[in-house]
Amino acid sequence: LNRFLIQAAIGHPLTVHGTGGQTRAFIHIQDSVRCIELALLNPPNSGDRVKIFNQMTETHRVRDLASLVARMTGAKIVHLPNPRKEAPENELVVKNDQFLGLGLEPITLAEGLLSEVVDVARKFAYRVDRSRVGRFVPRSAACQQQRSQQQRCNDSVFVEPQNVGLQPVPSC
Repeated sequence: LNRFLIQAAIGHPLTVHGTGGQTRAFIHIQDSVRCIELALLNPPNSGDRVKIFNQMTETHRVRDLASLVARMTGAKIVHLPNPRKEAPENELVVKNDQFLGLGLEPITLAEGLLSEVVDVARKFAYRVDRSRVGRFVPRSAACQQQRSQQQRCNDSVFVEPQNVGLQPVPSC
């Protein structure tokens, strides 16, 4: 999400690796602090079993986040090959019933949080080192992927269409 926000703030296309079908968990920093407070205020009784808490408030697929940010900012979305060894789609099945039961009232992206962080990203876009934004894949990951495909590592890793103005990954 942070990468998408910065890319949109500086007018760079949002880069989604693979299908974008990977699901990620999110939590607002204020909710994270509140979860710690709730856990401290509600310790287990002596002899009780350990309680397991999931400190998250919502899940989203990467492609859905990119679409949401693109709709809000007018940014374009570019799909890149996925350098990670992961399933193209996954379901992250996670619940935070424990914290909700203790009184957590989550701040979600849909409740205006996203527009707030888009505004912050735009405000501080001048601080972004634009020379680093085009590095979509860590050099070692790109090289590892090429080696696994029996290719020689060179400068032409993941060159994107010229119409979006993206740069190739540096050589290994």
